[in-house]
Order: sequence, then structure tokens, then C-alpha cells
Amino acid sequence: MIELLVPFLEGTIRTATPLAFAALGETVSERSGVINIGLEGSIIAGAMAALLSAGIGGVWIGFAGAAAGGLAIALLFAVFTVLLRADQIITGTAISLFALGLTGTAYRLIYGTTGVALTTPTLAPTPIPLLANIPIIGPVLFNQTVVTYLRAIGENPEAAMAAGISPKRFQLAATAFSGLLGGLAGGVLVLAQAGTFAEGMSAGRGFIAIAIVVLGRWHPIGTAIAALIFGAASALQFFFQAMGWEIPYQLFLAFPYALTLVALAVVRKRTYAPAALGRSSLTGSV
Repeated sequence: MIELLVPFLEGTIRTATPLAFAALGETVSERSGVINIGLEGSIIAGAMAALLSAGIGGVWIGFAGAAAGGLAIALLFAVFTVLLRADQIITGTAISLFALGLTGTAYRLIYGTTGVALTTPTLAPTPIPLLANIPIIGPVLFNQTVVTYLRAIGENPEAAMAAGISPKRFQLAATAFSGLLGGLAGGVLVLAQAGTFAEGMSAGRGFIAIAIVVLGRWHPIGTAIAALIFGAASALQFFFQAMGWEIPYQLFLAFPYALTLVALAVVRKRTYAPAALGRSSLTGSV
């Protein structure tokens, strides 16, 4: 059992890392009153930009490109929702679909149909001296990649405007920050985990991150803990399969999503979202 515990805990941290990046950015965005449904688009755009940039200048240029890719998608989303006051849910869904289609098309045009065999430079684990040698927790917590180590406006925008604060300006900044971290989440997938790109590799992580924000009650610490919980639920599917249970593997794949739905149902009645969340009727200048 011990030989299965360490891979399970490592898988938990590995899975939680990109989710935590995306969810923490989404926490800031939602605290400003903007539901960045386009987060999925930022993640996949960041993954594609990471692949292209890393091929040009190495891993760290890849992460810079990932951040820029995610930021570009978020700014496009912000133009329609914050400045033009379009519906956030519809706009975000459309932009996510646009980004998924755009990255898939660009990947095929640049790398061809044989691009599935493409690899890119990745980060190696950075063990912390002495701590990495501690049994069980050492390999889990102290032998990770570097990237793993690493409210008022959304409640009452009218009061903020009365105080001379521009809600739109802060919402633009918060949405951009959300997209930037979403792009970094995509960069982690490519440059710290998979070592390649695949069409649709974001695999719903943007929407999962939004659910994680709710589970974390719009608080950074709660969000980080919720990301770890989902990471553990995802890692459990590999743990269960390693146990050799004669159960259809589709049930293992569905487990983390089912757990998220149950958790959302449990906390829904005790959770209070930012009062202006999702509203598209803000006035005032940028």
C-alpha cells in the first residue's frame, strides 16, 4: 500500500497545480464581479502558445508565451463583457469554443497531422536539499517543478463608483489577471507535465476551476484547498486502477467530476457569491 501512496500523493499535487493557477485567477476575477467563462479558452490558448514559444526560446520563454496567450483571450472576453456589457456566460462560452477551434486549426496547420508525436522542452523537478529525502512526503512536496512551489468592487460597484473608483477598470484588470494565470495553467500542462500539445487538452479544466472557486468560497486559501481536493479525486482514479478492481474504467474517469457535483450541491446553500457577480449593467467610464 505504501508503494501506491507516494504516486497517489504525487498525482494529487501534479493534477492540482494547473487547476490552482486557473482557479486563483478566477477567484480574483469573480471577486470583481466577472465570471470568466472564457477561462477554458485561456488555458488552451496558453497551452498552444507555450508549445510555440518553447520551441523558439526554451521553457521559460514558453511560460511567458503561455501567459500572453491566456491574457489575449481574457482581454477579448473583457472587451465584450466589461466594455460592451455583453452577457458573460454566452460570451465566455463562445470565446472558449473559438479558442479551442483556433488552437486545433493552428496546430494542424503548423505541425501537420503527425504533430501528435511532437515533444517540447519541459521543466525537470527541482528537489529541495534534505527535505526531498524525507520518506513519503519528501518526494511529494519537495521534489516538484518550480511552478508548483510557486473583494469590494464585486460586492457593491455602485458604492465604489460613488467613492470615485472605476469598477470597469478594476474588472478589466481582474479579468486580464484571470486570463494570464489561465494561460500559465495551460503552460504547466505542456511544459511541466505532458511535454507536448494535443487538441482539446484543456479537457474542461477551465470550467472545473470555476467550480473550484465556488467550493473555495471565493477565498484564495479555500480555492487552493479545493484544487488539492479535486487533484486528489483525479489521482484516485489511477490509485483505484492500480488496485486491480474489476470495474469499468469509465467510472474511475467520472469520479472526480461526480465528486465535484456532490460538493457543489452540499456547499451551495451555505455559500454567498459576490453580490455583483455576473452583472453586465455597470456604468461609468474606464
